[in-house]
Amino acid sequence: MAYRTAFKTPIGRTPFQLVYAQAKRVLDIYELEEIRLDAFESSKIYKERTKAFHDKRIVVKELKAGDHVLLFNSRLKLFPGKLKSRWSGSFEIKDFLPFGAITLLNKDGSEFTVNGQRVKRYLADQETLEGSSIPLYEPHKA
Repeated sequence: MAYRTAFKTPIGRTPFQLVYAQAKRVLDIYELEEIRLDAFESSKIYKERTKAFHDKRIVVKELKAGDHVLLFNSRLKLFPGKLKSRWSGSFEIKDFLPFGAITLLNKDGSEFTVNGQRVKRYLADQETLEGSSIPLYEPHKA
């Protein structure tokens, strides 16, 4: 029994067991590093695909000063009324500010600033803006 205790360390392990445990721990650390790098790569690929999908759906608005736009009213309730539109106005663009903000002119000449994401081009003819009316007739009964 004395020959076995001569080779043991104070923690009760032989030097061979300590060397083996150290080598195994180093291999485990390398394995964890490989798993971390694989996770980083897959995360990078996922982010690139998500960004490409998002960028593909962005519609670039080509607006300039003097254009007429509609303003999205996000404060309407869920069901504001049957067939009521959330787009209001016909506003004229006065100026573009940094970071996508737009200064709009109201019909009475007052101006206000909104986020550029909340506007879209008003596609009506300029002649109809001046107060012309469109007559509506009763449908003919068959």
